[in-house]
Amino acid sequence: MPRPVPPIIAPGAQQPGQQPGARTQPAPGQPPTVAPGQPPAVAPGRAPGAPVPPPAAQPGQTQMAPPAVGQPPAPGQQPLPPPDRQGRRGGIGLGGAAAIGLGAAAIGGIMATQGADRIDDVRSRREERREGDVTIIREPGRTIIRGDDDRYVIQRDETQRFRDLGYQGRTERGDGETRTVFERPDGTRVVTVTDESGRLIRRTRFDRDGREVVIIDNRRRDDGRPRFAEDVVVLPPPPLPLPRERYIVDAERADENLIYETITAPPIAAIPRRYTLDEVRYSPDLRARMRSVDIDTVNFDSGSWQVAQGQDQKLAIIAASIRKALERSPNEVFLVEGHTDAVGNDVDNLSLSDRRAQSVGEILTRDFQVPPENLTTQGYGEQYLKVQTQEASRENRRVTLRRITPLLAGQN
Repeated sequence: MPRPVPPIIAPGAQQPGQQPGARTQPAPGQPPTVAPGQPPAVAPGRAPGAPVPPPAAQPGQTQMAPPAVGQPPAPGQQPLPPPDRQGRRGGIGLGGAAAIGLGAAAIGGIMATQGADRIDDVRSRREERREGDVTIIREPGRTIIRGDDDRYVIQRDETQRFRDLGYQGRTERGDGETRTVFERPDGTRVVTVTDESGRLIRRTRFDRDGREVVIIDNRRRDDGRPRFAEDVVVLPPPPLPLPRERYIVDAERADENLIYETITAPPIAAIPRRYTLDEVRYSPDLRARMRSVDIDTVNFDSGSWQVAQGQDQKLAIIAASIRKALERSPNEVFLVEGHTDAVGNDVDNLSLSDRRAQSVGEILTRDFQVPPENLTTQGYGEQYLKVQTQEASRENRRVTLRRITPLLAGQN
């Protein structure tokens, strides 16, 4: 049985003991909607001693733009390293992408991972079949799609994390969509809409007064391309306008001020447009425009996604920074990325990394009251090694946290 989740007060909701009128009320009969990426009315103050973030471009100033394809960065700017050890920048190839939707239809019917806490347990319960030009690998809680170019996509039921945390939801189906509603004790309702394949379309939160906050809008652009093909975005690598240790921050050596600054910092390069969650998940060039925190205070045993006993308290500073960011802007979205070392095969590592990300996301909610709707998770296997070694490496078995709201909103 999952451990109970302490009551979570929705970001922006009236707190216990708060005086009436302490928050702005909407016009009668007009509950406002907070669009993704909407800036707060008042910018938060920086705590004394906090590192000064890179200045944002002011009106009349020239904003730093990424170099053109094939061009070096401007003098004095550091280029970003390749996104992974093999130099690949896309996700699954376009040939395989068109057929992914066929296999993805199985996501909603996969049972949760029960009685398993190591990748060996999952491996013994996999089913594999061929559909078109992709291989569909089904396992408890996940679907993995492998294209002929040996690239992979992993997908999961977007409501299962809530159920694993003990939330009771009701489901409504119609018009090719499934609407799942989770209601919290404070009257807040989280509504997740998925399509027939289990893919997330939209996630919103309604407070007890009926006001809506849009958390994720994952509707695709209708540009006529094959299904899933548009989820891979290739962009020129952005220049690195700050020291690398400030771009990817090691949580073990950072205080709360630096972690908060990192996860609320603006993009390091221009965001051309609004992107879907799937585009963000599968496009390393896109994610590279946001700073990140390597949560190296938490490691995993080889082959396991369970956070070692006693290590969960090391997430307290991360959780405090997220909650502080949500007080400022209640519709922020944070991506928890899972990683493995290079030991093992690609399918095992992708599944293992995805489960590690979910484990950390569950701890942030269950133990530190971070609202689950403001988190999303994704595994990347061994693609992004922190230490370039093919041997077993505890440093490579980690998770990373990155704010992705500006990417979802097209906000610079």
